[in-house]
Amino acid sequence: MTQSNLERSFLTWWRRFAPDAPEPVAEHRFHPVRRWRFDFAFLDSLVAVELDGGTWSRGRHTRGAGYRGDCEKLNAAVSMGWRVFRVTAGMLKANPAGVVEMVEEAL
Repeated sequence: MTQSNLERSFLTWWRRFAPDAPEPVAEHRFHPVRRWRFDFAFLDSLVAVELDGGTWSRGRHTRGAGYRGDCEKLNAAVSMGWRVFRVTAGMLKANPAGVVEMVEEAL
């Protein structure tokens, strides 16, 4: 799969601010039946990162059906033991070190 600019940006910051941390698995399919994937997953610790773009431009994550689908996906993930961090493009742009630190602490 082709990575979005937001996904490439997260990886760039991850590698810069957490060079000794594990490398995340991109597009990890976590559910045995549904085709749900995490943008990034750390399999050993069951930590995932979901990157939400378009939050200010009525993107998929902020409209009714998309938001509902995200809730179903994340609730299923939590029930399976995953800890999921949702990160917007604005959060990553404003404080990339803080985003990386937040995720790294969970590992």
